[in-house]
Amino acid sequence: MRLIIVDDEIELAENLKKMLELKGFAVDWLPSADKALNRILLYQKEYDAVILDLSMEGMNGMELTKRLREEKVSLPIIILTGDSATATKIALLNSGADDYIVKPFSVDELIARVNSVIRRPALPLPITISAGNITMDTVQRTITVSQKHVPLSLKEYALLECFVREPGKVLSREQLSNKVWDFASLTLSNVLDVHMVSLRKKIASDGETTRFETIRGVGYRLII
Repeated sequence: MRLIIVDDEIELAENLKKMLELKGFAVDWLPSADKALNRILLYQKEYDAVILDLSMEGMNGMELTKRLREEKVSLPIIILTGDSATATKIALLNSGADDYIVKPFSVDELIARVNSVIRRPALPLPITISAGNITMDTVQRTITVSQKHVPLSLKEYALLECFVREPGKVLSREQLSNKVWDFASLTLSNVLDVHMVSLRKKIASDGETTRFETIRGVGYRLII
């Protein structure tokens, strides 16, 4: 799952980015609402949710939310605020935000809210998803293969989720990289391949047809 943080408090944003990455998210961060507006308009299909601060110099979080909604961006938006007043909360929701969280907050609470808002689109995303003999719990972030628990690294889990959500569809190398790694990551040409080799071995199960197929020069797909 890929998130973008928009916050001009450098220390807070960098710490939040690191903590979310430790939980398995790919995270981009921008300190300017103006830059974030352009980035999100260009790459909105690459993100699953936006986390932005209410109080920023220049365009603030509420104004950015309104601009994004005016541009028909439907990405879930969570606003971070230090103001717990009811009037502020109402204004944030009326601006187009899907949720808000009052500082200080725990990363686990923020993750719970992220998981909640991404299940709210017109086609809700289920908590448990399956493809062939693979079942994923997207809240506990666990997987079973033929009803046996299989431990995955954070990146392996993120990659597998892409395939399980769209079994049988060819996913290009670019699509997978954009979903699992952030813009600032140094993704060498063979990093994806190395992760895919490991993932193949871990989901292999005797007597099952579920497997990954390499589409030479394009990417991969999950066959069930």
